[in-house]
Amino acid sequence: MIAKTEAAGDTGLLPEVLAFSSSLALDLALVREDLLGSLAHLTMLSRQKIVPAADAKTIRAGLLELWSESAAGRLALPPEEDVHMAVESDLTRRLGATAGLLHTARSRNDQVALDLRLYVREQCAEVLASLGGLLELLATRAEAERDTVLPSYTHRQRAQPISLAYWFCAYGEMFARDVDAFAFALAQTDAMPLGVGAISGTSLPIDRETTRGLLGFSRITANGMDTVGDRDFALDQAYATTKMLLHASRLSTDIIDYTTTEFGFAKLDGQIACGSSMMPQKRNPDVFELARGKSGRAIGNLTGLLATVKGLPGGYNRDLQEDRATILETGPLARGVLSILQLAIPRVVFDRERCRAAVEGDMMQATDLAEALVKTGIPFREAYGLVGSLVRRCQERKISLADATVELARDVDPRLDASVLAAARPLDSVGRKISAGSTGPASVEKQITQLRAHAVRARETAAKVPRLTALFERLKDAAL
Repeated sequence: MIAKTEAAGDTGLLPEVLAFSSSLALDLALVREDLLGSLAHLTMLSRQKIVPAADAKTIRAGLLELWSESAAGRLALPPEEDVHMAVESDLTRRLGATAGLLHTARSRNDQVALDLRLYVREQCAEVLASLGGLLELLATRAEAERDTVLPSYTHRQRAQPISLAYWFCAYGEMFARDVDAFAFALAQTDAMPLGVGAISGTSLPIDRETTRGLLGFSRITANGMDTVGDRDFALDQAYATTKMLLHASRLSTDIIDYTTTEFGFAKLDGQIACGSSMMPQKRNPDVFELARGKSGRAIGNLTGLLATVKGLPGGYNRDLQEDRATILETGPLARGVLSILQLAIPRVVFDRERCRAAVEGDMMQATDLAEALVKTGIPFREAYGLVGSLVRRCQERKISLADATVELARDVDPRLDASVLAAARPLDSVGRKISAGSTGPASVEKQITQLRAHAVRARETAAKVPRLTALFERLKDAAL
């Protein structure tokens, strides 16, 4: 076992200490990243004449063998403190002392920093590709629901009529901001850490730029002490994921509400509606409840990672091993929710008649009436008061604002004439909106176009990321 302390003159770790300190169970998820980093590091060492080319070829053959076994699900690494030592131990079993050349000018500190950056970079790319798919879906749903009118809500009270297209675009804007957040996390991850050693670099003539190019990073990290203790890139990814899942949670809550009997605005297709073990009539929105619930795990992961790094001194500290569970869960958690949303949203069917009835039977055109008065030269606050008086009269008579007669309106104020009262037609409210960013048809068309542009941007950003399999193809035959 490599992870012992004989080098310092001690007898070795107690089995209980090794078990407590080992991260191997989680680290196994990073074996591809570890092997890629080793291939790139080995290539650089050979080109710099630090490791003889013949030995480098032998070691590379061993690494390629490990990769093949891992891809086939047959790789069984020996028990060690972490995946880095496990790979080296297994390589030593296969190659003997020659394998020891691989760790030249390298520490587990910069090695794990590289593995995590490679992993986070891959996950960010996959999430961005999924966000592109979700944004395209929301734009498509918005196009199909231009003419569906339903209430909007402030303080969870009915506010003003909007198109369902506008509702879809609202959530699209949230997920578009998530594209920005993941692109930022990707940019922060895009610095190659290998070569800084344990903390202060090496006296050997390595070339970090060679390793950077082989692994597809845009730059190298600037300071070794900062590099080995840095998990900001993981925090950025965890924050982006948390924010994205909060948006998914809010979307889910709206759909959960809209599919209740109390709202009745939408129904779930039987393929996504779950039943009750006791009540045969139930069609439960479990997928959306679970999507909402998983945001709590993301919040917990972000909080845990923040707590891990908050009090650490400079350089590497073993506390950072506690980042593993968070980092390894964050990407799959984000992708899982995005995947189920893309599956479920097309199977949410809105009831246009029920939505329209909710708009027609309320007072949501009050602002339209006030603005109609403003167009005649009345100050908004005065118009606001006049319409408020008319609303109260309608409430007393238990009629909707759209059903108010000209006689009733004129009794409130003569300026509330037929031309002004025409603004109370609820289904015309959406079409009257002309400001940028509104629910008006012209504005919504622009918003749909923008969503599609965000979808393209997300996919293009993802496509530029060097992926692990492509890197392997490049490294397996790279000149030594």
